Formats: sequence, structure tokens, C-alpha cells
Amino acid sequence: MIHRFRLTVLFAFMICCQAFAQTTDNLKERIQQIISSKNAEVGVAIKSQDGRDTLSINGDRHFPLQSVFKFHIALAVLSQVDQGKFSLNQKIKIGKKDLLPDLYSPIRDQYPNGVTLPLSKILEYTVSQSDNVGCELLLKMIGGPEVVEKYCKDSGVKDISIKINEETQQANWDLQFLNWTTPKAGNEILELFYANPNKLLSKKSYDFIWKVMRETETGENRLRGQLPKKTVVAHKTGSSGSNKEGITAAVNDMGIVFLPNGKHYFITVFVTKSTENAETNEKIIADISKAAWDYFNRKK
Repeated sequence: MIHRFRLTVLFAFMICCQAFAQTTDNLKERIQQIISSKNAEVGVAIKSQDGRDTLSINGDRHFPLQSVFKFHIALAVLSQVDQGKFSLNQKIKIGKKDLLPDLYSPIRDQYPNGVTLPLSKILEYTVSQSDNVGCELLLKMIGGPEVVEKYCKDSGVKDISIKINEETQQANWDLQFLNWTTPKAGNEILELFYANPNKLLSKKSYDFIWKVMRETETGENRLRGQLPKKTVVAHKTGSSGSNKEGITAAVNDMGIVFLPNGKHYFITVFVTKSTENAETNEKIIADISKAAWDYFNRKK
């Protein structure tokens, strides 16, 4: 009788495991359907809050970061704030010479003659609005791109390369590929910092960066594009534009999506080598995000 009971329990466990695997495979199959008809290379990494639900497609492949690296820069800056090298309240003077004309910059648009802003505000512009003038100022403050790469690797994220600043990568199409990461590493850095409050950053810095990420204004048609209106998404986007051959090198979004039941999941979607138009590239991300949302909501 005991032997039969053990066999019954083992059989039930195997059935549950098989059902789980099939469910995860169904999500992966749905994502493959989304990308199969697109002339683009897509990388995806998805991971549940408890780590039980994971999948990746091209998860170990190198994709150009573009402005996604502004999240990594912000983390490196905040770590130096925590060390006492800087203060979120300290005033930073932005002169006309800092307002580089060929880079996207809401700061420059709003303050064409220069301005003095607290460091916290520059971080907000840089992450939430993907401001390139702010990005360049932050990199200069902390010692350049290599400092950011070292900080990430010292924190435990190995699959990342940050070699050049925003001005350089925007000026030379080929050089943008020097700044890269993988979809899995995108999720890894999100989980590392979000799931470990006060371990890698002070509470003040931790609360600050996630508030900024939740307020990100770029990429409305990407991860959050097809999700319910009030869904909270803490994310960072990146975009390359297209070259004269019509190839787009990067349409990216990585973030944390919060479910109605209070749980969350991590998702990174990178699109590269695409000959699709801008709307289609963003829709690829939105469709994948919606598939993940539907999957996790069915599991509640």
C-alpha cells in the first residue's frame, strides 16, 4: 500500500512537471510565432519573481545596448553617491558647451542657454527621458564608460561591454556594437538590483532609481504597449535608428512588469538587424510583452 501511494505521488508530480513544461513551451512557441515572420533578429529573456518560470530565445547572444546602458550608468552613479563622492542634491552646472547639438536632449530643448540642476534631476532626465546631454555629464562625473562596465561586472553581471559614450556611438554606426549585453544579462541586472534592496545600493538610492524607472516616458509602444492602462512597468529603452540601407541595429526594452496579484516578472526584449519599419519593431516587443502578461496572469 505504501509503495503504491509513493508511486501515485511520484506519478502526480511528474504530470505536474510535464504540464508546467508544456505551459512554458507554449509561451515560447507563441513568441516564436510572433518573430518568425519578421525580418529581424530578436532576443528574449523572461523570468518570474520566484525563478520557476524562465525562458530565453537568443538569450546569450550579444545585442547593442544603445540607451539601455543609461540604467547601468545610473546604478554606477548612485553607488558613488552612496560612497559619499556625490550627493543627489548637489548642483551641476550645464553650460552651453555641454548642450551638444546633434544628440537627443530634452534638457537642451528646455534650457537652450544652459542651466544648473541637481544631480537627481539629471539622473531623472537621463533615465526617464533618455537624455543624451545628461548621459554625457554623468559619464564624465564618474570617470567614463569603463567605470560603468567595471561596476556591473564587480556586481556580478559578466555579459556586458560598455566601451564608448553616447556621443561616440551616435556618430559612428559601427562603433555602437562595442556597447552590448545579452537578454539574459538584461534580466540579471534587473533582478540583481531589484530583488536585493539595500544590498547593493542604500535605501535612498534604491527607492530613487526604481521610482525613476517606473516613470520612464520613452517606449510607450514597447513593453507597456498592449498591457492594461494602469500596469506598472519599471523599464529602460534603447534605440539606434536606421542606416542608409534601412537596417535598424537596436530597438530595445527591458524591465520589470507588476501583475495585479502583486507579483512581478523580469522581461528583456532586444531587436537587431531589422529591415522592418519602426512601428513593426516596436510591435514585436509589445506582442511578446502581451504574451508574457497573458501567461503569468493565467497562472495566478
